[in-house]
Amino acid sequence: MAAEEKPYRVYKSGRGRGRLPRLPGRGKQPGPLGRPPRGPKLPRQPKSTRRRVLQALAILFCLFVAWLAAWILASYFSFRDGVDAANARLPASAKHALKHQGGLLFDHSTTILLLGTDHSTAAGRESSNRSDSIMLMRTDPGHDRLYYLSIPRDLYVEIPGQGQNRINAAYQFGGPALTIKTIEALTNLTINHIAIVDFNQFKKVIDEIGGITVDVAKPIRSNRFDCPYTAAKCQTWQGWRFGKGNQHMSGERALIYTRIRENKLDPGENDLTRAERQQQVIQAISSKLASMGTFLDLPFIGGDLMKPLATDLSAGDFVQLGWVRWRSGSGGAVHCRLGGNPVVVNGQDILQSSEDNHSVISMFTGESAPQPPPPGSSAYQPGCEVGNTPFPH
Repeated sequence: MAAEEKPYRVYKSGRGRGRLPRLPGRGKQPGPLGRPPRGPKLPRQPKSTRRRVLQALAILFCLFVAWLAAWILASYFSFRDGVDAANARLPASAKHALKHQGGLLFDHSTTILLLGTDHSTAAGRESSNRSDSIMLMRTDPGHDRLYYLSIPRDLYVEIPGQGQNRINAAYQFGGPALTIKTIEALTNLTINHIAIVDFNQFKKVIDEIGGITVDVAKPIRSNRFDCPYTAAKCQTWQGWRFGKGNQHMSGERALIYTRIRENKLDPGENDLTRAERQQQVIQAISSKLASMGTFLDLPFIGGDLMKPLATDLSAGDFVQLGWVRWRSGSGGAVHCRLGGNPVVVNGQDILQSSEDNHSVISMFTGESAPQPPPPGSSAYQPGCEVGNTPFPH
């Protein structure tokens, strides 16, 4: 072999002699040692266009938040003005008779007296100034539960300074202040707040919110009270009728529903069932007030919603009560009622207080478990029920 010839080929650095030869498969075509080809590149949206879209969405979101905040503020101020007017309607004597507790309603149990008055324009009832419906409501935020205690207006009790009489006569003798003292003496409970509801005014509120839906437990045919027709036609008129099931009611029809004392289709109904119907209407109004449709109208009707009320509760108290009610739901509410035995005293039909009323008060305060009236007992017997509807029949 010649000295110049070598059995191998020497490759020198390509820095000075150009690039190294490319291995097979490193080009655009795939090879055994190369990488897979990349797909075609999609056209990218220009950054300026994407930026404009994001800016537009951010502006819309800010506008929505600003509108929502303005709407909530307008709603609150309208509602607050209505509450201030309701506070002014409550007599000072009633405010002094209450025993306010410290702390927020979010955290502390509170007892509220709900009085329903019905200033009917029917003949012979214009001067009546007695409480038509009497109910206590107790909040229990610790257990997310609401308690209701219905007190029959014909219950025969001791009225401070007036002797024994029907409990609804306390309102006639001394207004809400004397009613507070009478109920506290009867139940041995402390009343922290009061709300007086004028049912005759409530029909305007119901119409303002577009009516309410009430679940009528059974068919009703009343007597001929408040006949809307001429005297001649009223002689043959059969009375007000309500079918069984959910019914959408206007303000006028809901008011009639709360006034029914006699159901000709069920002679067992009495004044207690009438109070239960009033509770149904109040709860239906509360549910409608919490709806989205009412929220959208609140800046325009917030003040009108409070016109049927006279109360010491502030706007902040109502907000807290709304939260407590939302937390408690409706299925776990406890509906209680006091009762007694129907008798006649001095020519008046009254209810002689039952000894079981003390046990019902313990159920209302949560000291004992709710128990319904005994099976087969009188329709006037006291007891408690748990559920959406007070004492379903």
